[in-house]
Amino acid sequence: MSRDRTSNLTDTKTDVKVVLCGLWVATLFVFAYVDIFGFFRTDVINGVLAGEVSSTGFTIDQTFLLLTTCYVVVPALMVVVSLVARARVNRITNIIVSLFYVVTAAVTIIGETWVYYIVGIVIMVTLMLTITRVAWTWPRI
Repeated sequence: MSRDRTSNLTDTKTDVKVVLCGLWVATLFVFAYVDIFGFFRTDVINGVLAGEVSSTGFTIDQTFLLLTTCYVVVPALMVVVSLVARARVNRITNIIVSLFYVVTAAVTIIGETWVYYIVGIVIMVTLMLTITRVAWTWPRI
């Protein structure tokens, strides 16, 4: 008589902070890979070689790179904020930051025709909306 090995497993509740942290980490991975995969596109590479972000009119200069760095650093810091901030600050910050990134990410798919990019952005938006929902429904005592 064979015994089911999964019947003895205990499923523990995961802390909201850990869930939010994990969602931000997953978002950053998708964010990075969508951008990295862009370098396999001729239009992106040619734009970079010309010092421009293809089809946006943005010049790649010190200001652009500084602003891009700031844009990427915020979700990276949200990994830490999600783990160490007090519940009230954590909840509010996660809601505001995730909704900001939902809007900015969604705007980038306007006029986009590359399916990988659209799928990546949809996944990112889904992850960020999940962050919003988890933070919004933060358990109360």
